Amino acid sequence: MATIKPFKAVRPTRDKAALATSRSYEIYTKKELKAQLKYNPFSFLHIIKPGYSSKSTPIERFNAVKKAYHSFKKEHIYKKDKNACYYLHQKKYNNDVFWGIIAITHVKDYQTNIVKKHEDTLHEREQLFGDYLDVVGFNAEPVLLTYPENTVLNNIYKKYASYRAEYEFITQTKRLHKLWIIDTAEDIKNIELEFRKMNEIYIADGHHRCASSNYLANKYKSENKNHTGTENYNFFMSYLISDNNLKISEFNRFVKDLNGLTKEAFLEKLSKFYIVKNKGTKLYKPTKKHHFSMYLEGEYYSLHLKNIHYKINNALSDLDTHILHKTVLKPILGIGDLKTDRRIKCIYTASKNKPLKKEVDSGNFKIGFGLFPVSVNQLKAVADEGLTMPPKSTYIEPKLRSGLTIFEIHNS
Repeated sequence: MATIKPFKAVRPTRDKAALATSRSYEIYTKKELKAQLKYNPFSFLHIIKPGYSSKSTPIERFNAVKKAYHSFKKEHIYKKDKNACYYLHQKKYNNDVFWGIIAITHVKDYQTNIVKKHEDTLHEREQLFGDYLDVVGFNAEPVLLTYPENTVLNNIYKKYASYRAEYEFITQTKRLHKLWIIDTAEDIKNIELEFRKMNEIYIADGHHRCASSNYLANKYKSENKNHTGTENYNFFMSYLISDNNLKISEFNRFVKDLNGLTKEAFLEKLSKFYIVKNKGTKLYKPTKKHHFSMYLEGEYYSLHLKNIHYKINNALSDLDTHILHKTVLKPILGIGDLKTDRRIKCIYTASKNKPLKKEVDSGNFKIGFGLFPVSVNQLKAVADEGLTMPPKSTYIEPKLRSGLTIFEIHNS
């Protein structure tokens, strides 16, 4: 059974919520980041990018973040709630509407595989972010978790949707955000009970954040002779969303050359694994799994996987990202590691118009491959079998804003 709890969030005052919260730091271009820091004194970016020197040690940078955070609290830009609450969040953009509960989840669920993962993590990154959390003392970006569709939870959401939201603001990228405070004893109890009925929930996004919280919890446990398991450090902040409400998009693959092959020789090798059809200049996109689109020398191709030379025997081998790597990228184009090979790039394109044509016709790449998105059931199957997805298999939404709610790791 999944263990989630309400918590006393540190969050921006109502009048500053739109200005204080930010997108994830890595998303901003240098120009955008400079403008935010220059013209918005309330931006959470001032906390996570507080003007330290590039020569500063990690600990020095972490302490600068901690100092900036406490400065924002002292100036009453951020305040801590007096009572433990759940926080209902809605994000709306175009036709997409996402609903989720912000809560804290116990690390023991991660340790016992109730919270299931589908990606590997690097120990060095776990330790680095764990040390960061240790110094700054707070977590401002929740782990995105997904759970089975639940009628009781949906009814609670609908009830609060009829109330005035604590926050309601639209961002420069035209995303509408609303936040409600769930603080009644009955609703808190019912939410906790519904999650206790769940045998598993899944990490959708935030594997390293989750692993780092686990690393830090184990560290504190070993140092605390009076450890009870209820201390704040045993929990990580999470955003829990129904699996029916999760949106998964694909990363397309682009390669700089044909590995020394002529176009004709390359197409001949493809025919071993695929039924290959030339679609000419007409846009073609795959409509189901195991179908791929390809753009080469101004023309689209459809690739339909043959079952003769490729066998599916587990959840990983059913993924299109894995199939493409095993049948095309590695054996024909000589691509080894997607993370390190400079001849390939995986690109998520927000515009669904003609991403393959644009990238290849620009001259940056010789060939592009379009994939059908991974389904939620495929993601779950990989996690259930204890397997890990290839790099850049999923682009998962919603993407959450930093600094909307903050969880303080140290009990106060």
